[in-house]
Amino acid sequence: MAHTGDSVLILDFGSQYTQLIARRVRELGVYAEILPCNAKLEDIRAFHPKAIILSGSPSSVYAADAPRCAPEVFSMEKPVLGLCYGLQLIAHEFGGEVDKSARREYGRAELTIEDTKSKLFKDIPQRSTVWMSHGDSLKKIPPGFHITASSGNAPLAGIANKDESIVAIQFHPEVVHTANGTQILSNFLFEIAGIKANWSPGDFIEATVEEIRQRVGSETVICALSGGVDSAVAAVLVHRAIGKQLKCIHIDNGLMRRGESAEVVHTFGDHFGIDLDFRDASDLFLDRLAGVIDPEEKRKIIGKAFIDVLSEEAEKFRGAKFLVQGTIYPDVIESLSFKGPSATIKSHHNVGGLPEKMHLKLIEPLRELFKDEVRNVGRALGIPEHFIDRHPFPGPGLAIRVIGDITKHKLELLRSADAIFIEELRNWKLYPATWQAFAVVLPVQTVGVMGDERTYENVVALRAVTSVDGMTADWARLPHEFLAHVSNRIANEVRGLSRVVYDISSKPPATIEWE
Repeated sequence: MAHTGDSVLILDFGSQYTQLIARRVRELGVYAEILPCNAKLEDIRAFHPKAIILSGSPSSVYAADAPRCAPEVFSMEKPVLGLCYGLQLIAHEFGGEVDKSARREYGRAELTIEDTKSKLFKDIPQRSTVWMSHGDSLKKIPPGFHITASSGNAPLAGIANKDESIVAIQFHPEVVHTANGTQILSNFLFEIAGIKANWSPGDFIEATVEEIRQRVGSETVICALSGGVDSAVAAVLVHRAIGKQLKCIHIDNGLMRRGESAEVVHTFGDHFGIDLDFRDASDLFLDRLAGVIDPEEKRKIIGKAFIDVLSEEAEKFRGAKFLVQGTIYPDVIESLSFKGPSATIKSHHNVGGLPEKMHLKLIEPLRELFKDEVRNVGRALGIPEHFIDRHPFPGPGLAIRVIGDITKHKLELLRSADAIFIEELRNWKLYPATWQAFAVVLPVQTVGVMGDERTYENVVALRAVTSVDGMTADWARLPHEFLAHVSNRIANEVRGLSRVVYDISSKPPATIEWE
């Protein structure tokens, strides 16, 4: 782990907000990691936490199968903060009483601070808005604890033991709807736990570079550089550590956006001086995809072709001992969650057995970081902003944005429309306000009129969404004038597209991508 300062451990009991707790703590300059609530005591101790936070949960603490943590967590002499279910678990462990609420409380509520001397509520107004999400509530506080806060439907909305080494609240300070949530978390970290803020992109880079140098020594390292943000930041970070020992491989699969491969070669080969092996395998990928319509089959074909080509290119560096991957923290959490291992690993974080096939050891320098932290590290490394702020791009590329069978002609129509859409989003200063935006070529032709002639050409759909993490998304309310301008440009400049539509579906029920 590339971190040596004060750290916070978050035990996950299955809350939808657990990742958000870690993000909020890190935003305050303190390193945080998540472990499932049933983690072994030795793993918890091995982390050497300066403080521990217990997450919420959809479970009831009095149920027979309720999630628990090792009871020794409360005797480690580390400050503990319980959130929602965390409060109920603390109360249950120390002899309090939890039961179903007479009236469930979901959404905004008014909190009243009862203990104005509480360190947890330092500089917090006596009455403020918080976000509740619970069907159970505390009926009787445990011996040795006192009430620190209440709400209309939860008279025991906050409790603490005498020295505030164990504090708990019924609401969620990690969500933006809690007015003073960041201050409450800050109070726990700095006023109660006495933690020092020492988590920043610069500290991370310095520690990670040294860690990579120590591990790699003089060996050769391979990196599959896709051109996405994660692999780009991972490559530049490893290059800073070992220089020419890093051998990057970039494969043009024919399914990338306009000019993307050329930009990757220029940015990383020319600008950063990274040793970059380039392979144009577009014909191979398109030949294998010919006539394929099913999106899942497309993904499998692309994944297999990528591994085949990468294996061939990697033969040039047969003495290599390590492979770099751009795995980030949400992918790690996905397989560690209390709710159970994920059945799916995203294709762009999975090189399909290449490490085992070539006997390579993995280097995953970003596995401790969230996406926004990866971007901040990229900025600190000097990667150009227009590259760092790029929207997410699917592993199968444009193959899943051409609905139906894939041809070079359809891909060129898509690249042209997509390039116009993204260019105008940037021109109108709308790009940063959207989480993801792209064009989709539909297997539909409609009648149009151009000049004095009737046409029969393809339809293109534009998709733009707003989101925080991609788990849910809403369609972006782009100005009508902007959409009219983009539609006009596409119709005039892209021969073969005569009709433009805008997708106003949210996720759920729709997905962000069409396939």
